[in-house]
Amino acid sequence: MRVVSAEEIDRILTFPALIAALEQGFASAITVPVRHHHAIERNGAATATHLLMSAWTNETGINNFLGTKVVNVFPDNGKRGLPSIFGTYLLMSGETGETLVAIDGTRLTAWRTAATSALAASYLAAATTERMVMVGAGALAPFLIKAHASIRPIRHVSLWNQTRERAEILASSLAPALESKGIALDVVDELESAVRAADLISCATLSSKPLVQGEWLKAGAHLDLVGAYNPAMRESDDECARRAKIFVDTYGGALKEGGDLVQPINSGLIKRSDIRAELSELCKGTVQFQRKPADITLFKSVGAAVEDLVAAMLVWKQISG
Repeated sequence: MRVVSAEEIDRILTFPALIAALEQGFASAITVPVRHHHAIERNGAATATHLLMSAWTNETGINNFLGTKVVNVFPDNGKRGLPSIFGTYLLMSGETGETLVAIDGTRLTAWRTAATSALAASYLAAATTERMVMVGAGALAPFLIKAHASIRPIRHVSLWNQTRERAEILASSLAPALESKGIALDVVDELESAVRAADLISCATLSSKPLVQGEWLKAGAHLDLVGAYNPAMRESDDECARRAKIFVDTYGGALKEGGDLVQPINSGLIKRSDIRAELSELCKGTVQFQRKPADITLFKSVGAAVEDLVAAMLVWKQISG
């Protein structure tokens, strides 16, 4: 069995290739059963989450695969200088059940999550999107910035984090690569003014309270919500949901686990019918969205096993020749 490290994933994958593979994957017949989602109570610490996410293709022959990701989310890990998410992905033959490769699930998750947001933005964000705000400076932030920059003409990125020091550390590591592509990067203390000027706002935090206010969103803005992976968490307020045209990665996931939508639906502010489409419908063309210049769009993702399977299959394709 082959083992693929985080460093090897970084060498193998590119966002254009992964975004294209995800678009095809979301439009394909891939079986995704309900994932197992377990809360782990911990004395004196934030509740952890244990996830088992499986999916399989419905083909025959050597192109048939199944896979499972084991993920642990420990919110307090930042205090230890560790990522909040650890995981391992097992890709197996769909013909024999043989394990083909074990892949660093933490890094695979970062790549597929960012690529999925960028895929959604390719349908939803204005083609002229140039100014981006990245809310949060955790492990996902650099991937989201690079992914969005691969599908839209980003020229300026503002980085905001609850702790400025962490944002500055990330900015110093990212700036050279971004500047070489003509993208300016700065760290901001005032989130409101940055959001008001932004064409695209991407949020990847563990916040339990809204960070982005709907009244800040300018006409034509796109809001990408990646954090808030359970109903008690939130990155955007009610006004964001009220003003925006809303899309999700999957109905089953985002409308069950994404606090940014679960809370306003439960309060009666918005209805289930206000959700315009899930990503597979956009990719298949069964739902088409024609953006108007003043439209504000919102994409809420909580992650889906199809994303992991597609990313793992792409890694396998690259290493197996």
